[in-house]
Amino acid sequence: MQQDKHPSYRPVVFRDRSAGYAFLTRSTASSEQTIDWDDGNSYPVIDVEISAESHPFFTGKARVVDSEGQVAKFERRYGGEDAS
Repeated sequence: MQQDKHPSYRPVVFRDRSAGYAFLTRSTASSEQTIDWDDGNSYPVIDVEISAESHPFFTGKARVVDSEGQVAKFERRYGGEDAS
């Protein structure tokens, strides 16, 4: 008989330590640490460095590049469109 080649797929809590945010999902990731969740059950917990709660792109704190200012700076330096 052939063995099961698939890892176990179970509920796991991912916790963003920098944002203090945790969410319950299903994953094949495993951990020795557990956490007591709101529903009264205990689940394995995976600590992550960054998630959608703390990533600058998703939080709206990303730096915006001023491309218009860079074009004006280039034109001032090199003479603009009509310079020959």
